[in-house]
Amino acid sequence: MSPPLALTMGDPAGIGGEIAVKAWRALRETGPAFLALDDPARLAAFGEPVKVVASPEEALAAFPEALPVLPLALAAPAEPGRPHPANAAVVVESIRRGAEMAMAGRVAGLVTNPIHKKTLYDGASFGFPGHTEYLAHLAGGPPVVMLLAGPQLKVAPVTIHIALAEVPKRLTREMIATTGRVLAEGLRRDFGISSPRLAVAGLNPHAGEGGAMGREDIEIVAPAVADLRALGIEVRGPLPADTMFHAAARQRYDAALCMYHDQALIPIKTLDFDQGVNVTLGLGFVRTSPDHGTAYDIAGRGLADPGSLIAALRMAAEMAARRAS
Repeated sequence: MSPPLALTMGDPAGIGGEIAVKAWRALRETGPAFLALDDPARLAAFGEPVKVVASPEEALAAFPEALPVLPLALAAPAEPGRPHPANAAVVVESIRRGAEMAMAGRVAGLVTNPIHKKTLYDGASFGFPGHTEYLAHLAGGPPVVMLLAGPQLKVAPVTIHIALAEVPKRLTREMIATTGRVLAEGLRRDFGISSPRLAVAGLNPHAGEGGAMGREDIEIVAPAVADLRALGIEVRGPLPADTMFHAAARQRYDAALCMYHDQALIPIKTLDFDQGVNVTLGLGFVRTSPDHGTAYDIAGRGLADPGSLIAALRMAAEMAARRAS
């Protein structure tokens, strides 16, 4: 039997605990099984049975009857909607321990609940822009790609959490080609797509319109597309981003490679908001996450929808099964 997945705590002031409990309720009979790296008392407050465990093996046996929790103690009480820097260290510890178990093969993969980056910066001197970069650091620094995957669309941004004004300054031919290569490899390994088809968005409106609206698509993006094609990857672009995401266009590719954060995330969140999953490609282990934030505005009110977390758990289990086979 496959080992369970590991689910991290996320920000204790957000909706991570609530959706973890709701996901267990939805999956306890069918799986995939998972264990939470969290504070057992805070999870028990959501009204479902919780069982403290010492190992993934114990978690697998306990899962049908209770949410298994590998215990981590909060430094300060969790207050919905009010993040506390004192809890930053245990949030980071939850991610680190989950990643270590995944790298050791003790769990099938890692699923991460949403974090609040500023709280981690303030309370734990967290030195990374987000989960993706921290997990790459823990894994030894391989090139990684953030993929957003839903039932209708898969997108990967080349640049991620940087200001829009910085994108043209940082974008390089090598960066685009590396992202495209890791994306194609991930689609083959983790999604079972034997010959991935990529569509590459231009940086500028109308993909620069022959240089009339910037030279980046001619001098940076197009050469990177040629590099990917030379690797044997089926790829088209640079394409005008405003015509890439309607239904007919999406039938012509398996994933879109976008130049910056919102160019990728706006279309997938429009199409697949409740079923979108954040995947880190390029790691030696499976990592997924719900494609939403901490949702402080509804934390503690019983309104959080676990759909994206359930999709992330199911996708992680499917990816792990493909790797195992």
